[in-house]
Amino acid sequence: MVAQGQFCAVARTQDLLGGRWTLLVVRELLCGARRFNDIRRGIPRISRTILSERLQALVEARVVRRLEGLSGPEYELTAAGGELVGIIAALGTWGQRWLPRHADREAIDLDSLLLDMQRRVRSAAVPAEPFVVRIALRDLPVRFLLMKDGDIAACGQNPGFPELVVVGGPLGALAGWWRGDFTFAVARRRGLDLSGPRAMTGAFPGWFERYLFADVAPAAP
Repeated sequence: MVAQGQFCAVARTQDLLGGRWTLLVVRELLCGARRFNDIRRGIPRISRTILSERLQALVEARVVRRLEGLSGPEYELTAAGGELVGIIAALGTWGQRWLPRHADREAIDLDSLLLDMQRRVRSAAVPAEPFVVRIALRDLPVRFLLMKDGDIAACGQNPGFPELVVVGGPLGALAGWWRGDFTFAVARRRGLDLSGPRAMTGAFPGWFERYLFADVAPAAP
């Protein structure tokens, strides 16, 4: 933690939380991640070394608690860490409102996008029989979304269920719709392609809550 030498609470908080990745670690814990690899899955570009350092700093500051779980160390937010939810929400709202959005030109990570989609599935809206959505976007590795009641998961391989819906096209079209940059109809016009039974492809957007801040409109120019 780099000391700013100021009495101000803003500066002292910046010392702890202002480093690269730190608030994203908190975000993952707020989203329910508890194990090291689960946290890293939500921040795929962070190194193991840096993640270890960030977790240790948060533990030392009593923002995070380290526990011994049945399968190894686990982490959870303390009361102090839980109170950061307002900061995370404010940052998300501000970013949606004021930062430019050009999903087709952004270096968006597909796996982190699919993890967010996994978290936001409306289980009650998904057909009862287990199936897989094949994510075969242009110029990207194929991924899968397992749609099974009680076991929604983004996977690198099909776990053995029918692939009833295939999503293709550019990543920017999928990411832009998910983030709330434009509607699903606009995403289709931008090249997002769904194949499969018509009833399922038509229901696809309703299977998800979409991104938490998708309804935050951009500021007027």
